[in-house]
Amino acid sequence: MTILFNPVVVSVIVLTVLCLLKFNILLALIVSAIVGGLVGGLPLAVIDAESKLAFLSNLPGFVSSTSGETGIIDTLIGGMGGNSSTALAYILLGIFAVGLARTGLGDIVSKKLSQSLSGSKRFIVFILAFIACFSQNLIPIHIAFIPILIPPLLKVFNNLKLDRRAVACALTFGLKAPYVTLPLGFGAIFHGIINDQVNANGLNVTLRDVSGVMWIAGLSMLVGLFIAVLVFTAKDRIYEDLPILGQEEASDIEPKMNRQAWAAVAGAVVTALTSIATQSLPLSSLFGVLVMLIFGGIKFSELDDVVSGGIGMMGFIAFVMLVAAGFGDVIKATGGVEHLVETAAGAMGGSKPISALVMLLIGLLVTMGIGSSFSTLPIIATIFVPLGIKVGFSPASIILLIGVAGALGDAGSPASDSTLGPTSGLDADGQHDHIWDTCVPTFITFNIPLIIGGVIGTMILG
Repeated sequence: MTILFNPVVVSVIVLTVLCLLKFNILLALIVSAIVGGLVGGLPLAVIDAESKLAFLSNLPGFVSSTSGETGIIDTLIGGMGGNSSTALAYILLGIFAVGLARTGLGDIVSKKLSQSLSGSKRFIVFILAFIACFSQNLIPIHIAFIPILIPPLLKVFNNLKLDRRAVACALTFGLKAPYVTLPLGFGAIFHGIINDQVNANGLNVTLRDVSGVMWIAGLSMLVGLFIAVLVFTAKDRIYEDLPILGQEEASDIEPKMNRQAWAAVAGAVVTALTSIATQSLPLSSLFGVLVMLIFGGIKFSELDDVVSGGIGMMGFIAFVMLVAAGFGDVIKATGGVEHLVETAAGAMGGSKPISALVMLLIGLLVTMGIGSSFSTLPIIATIFVPLGIKVGFSPASIILLIGVAGALGDAGSPASDSTLGPTSGLDADGQHDHIWDTCVPTFITFNIPLIIGGVIGTMILG
């Protein structure tokens, strides 16, 4: 088996190409799993030997049930359970975010900010990064706050001649660095996936081991943020004061805290406290929704619409993560991982710095294609754990490499919610380009420091 025809390599290449061609990521994962499985010699499906269609088992890609083999689709479905808790967390978080948005609390906060923000451009950018951090742990609503908070602030940015690329970098930092660094909110999911996948692939680690090294990735991103703010706020950038749909009509209304808004505050507090106490994002999100429902933040008659909206917001991401776990099981079943590990370890010549750099570049390639660090982790762990053991990395170094590789590419990928979210707010008046004003700046700002920090970190950890 040559490296080019290794099932893992073939499946990842197919996956990356399909994603770059803007093929739906969910279907891309399924197609690439099938292609990789077929290249690895797995049957597409198993035919019941006693059925009237038993003759199909003679066709390529099909086998009889008497062979004892498992088909690619069955393996894919069987592996999806590995991310079931993560998928549930995303669904419940989506419901919580939609419920929070319906209370009007976001509108109140954004109007207050637009009235009070002034002064240094750099101060505003760092404040927005600080606020965005809360969306990942304290009040875990992810990107849902951006379309509510940012559009009313665009005229403030225009008056200050603030380059929106700096704001894009600040928002992306807030959407990524907290969950990469801290095991709270979305970080509990991210660190949990790393822990589960590392253990599933042959090591025995704990969540404390994961959180004990991921600060290196967070520090690398913080360095990138400071550089980006200094660069993109150094010169003024001129924007026109163009209309923003829905903002003019509401601009003269003085924001007030009403019953619904206070219910949202109560829900947010309960969610934060429950998340800290139980480390369970599904449970904390559920409690937050129930508190808003009990205190009138969400009307009982609107509950079905809130649930549907939450599923619409996060349901697709949840299914992508389920299928990604199944994808990992398929490529492990091909036996190609072992061959890839042996070949890659030999090519790296035993050099740990080169090995770390190559592994991180693989992570960058895969995550850029998928656009989700969470969905990438099961795929990366399948390759990195055995490869890291072969090269001689410590468990701490392997954890760091997997975590950094998962974060790489998420910043800068056109398909990532970490870039799509900032663009949705900053382009509310049509003056912010998704690729050149969000993806390219965030790619350079965060991926380069992450690679450097990842390589240095693995050398320190051994």
